[in-house]
Amino acid sequence: MKRARIIVGARGSMLSVAQTGLVIRALHRICPGREFILETIKTMGDRVKQWGRNDTGIFVKEIEDALREKKIDIAVHSVKDLPSKLPRGLCLAAVTRRQDPRDVLISRNGYSIFSLPRSACVGTSSLRRQAQILHIRPDLKVIGLRGNLDTRIRKLHAREYDAIIVAAAGLRRLGITGVRVRPVPVELALPQSGQGALGIEARANDAFVKRLVSALDDPVSHACVDAERAFLRESNAGCRMPVAAFARVSGRRMILEGMVISLDGRDMVRLRASAPVRDGQKLGRRLARQVLRYGGAKILKEIRNGA
Repeated sequence: MKRARIIVGARGSMLSVAQTGLVIRALHRICPGREFILETIKTMGDRVKQWGRNDTGIFVKEIEDALREKKIDIAVHSVKDLPSKLPRGLCLAAVTRRQDPRDVLISRNGYSIFSLPRSACVGTSSLRRQAQILHIRPDLKVIGLRGNLDTRIRKLHAREYDAIIVAAAGLRRLGITGVRVRPVPVELALPQSGQGALGIEARANDAFVKRLVSALDDPVSHACVDAERAFLRESNAGCRMPVAAFARVSGRRMILEGMVISLDGRDMVRLRASAPVRDGQKLGRRLARQVLRYGGAKILKEIRNGA
C-alpha cells in the first residue's frame, strides 16, 4: 500500500539534521508527491557525557527502537555509528554515495600531523584516532574531546587544543569554512569502518520503503561498507575500539585494509587483501581472521583487560 507520508528518524545533532536533510531532499526529488517528515530522537550517546570503549550502538539504539515499533518509517545514520550487527528485523536498505572518508587535522596554524610542534595537544574522542596519532607521533599529547563539530572548533580557537581531528565528511556536510584543514592520508591513518557514508535503515519486511529508498543506494559504496562492517563483526570489536577497515574498488576487485592497534600506538597489525567485489563480505571476514591471528587478538585482549 502506498503511503503519502514517510517519517524519517535521526539524531537531533546539527550534523545529523544536516545530513538527514540531504537524504530527505533527494527523496523529494525522486517522489515529489510524498511528504517526508523529520523526527529527531535523542539517543544515549546524546544524553551521556561518558561512555565505555565496549559500548556499542550508543547513537542509534533509541532510533532503531522507534523503527521497530513503527513510530518512524526509515532511519538515517552515519554508517560509522551503526553496530556491525543490526537488530533482528532491521536492514541497511541503502548506502548513499560515500564522501571523503579521511580524517582531517584542524589547527589554527595549518599544521600537518608531522609539522605539529613537539608535545602539542591534540583533541579527539576516538580511540582509533588517538592510537594512530600516537603511532605516527608518540610525542604528542592526545586529550579527550567531545561535543558537536562547532563546539570542538570553538574549543580549538579558545586554545584548549593545538589541533583537533575530525571526519572530513562532517565538515563538508555542515559547510564549515574558515578553518585550516589538513587531510590525514589513509596510508597514515585508516578511517573508521563506514566513515563518510550515510546509511538508510528500514524494517526488513517493509518492501514499499525498501523499494523507495533503493534509488539512493550507491552499489560501490554499499559493497565497500559491507566489507568493512564484516571485518568489524568478525573481529568482535565494537565501533569504539581502536579497530579500522577501509575498502576501495578498482575495476572488478575490492582492496581492503584492516587494522587493530594498541591504545598507545606502539603495537599495530595492519594487513591488506583483495577479492572480487561480489565477495567483499567474505574478504572482510577473512582479513579480520588474519589480523587477529597475527597479533590483533592479543592487542584486543589487553585493551579489554585494561592493560
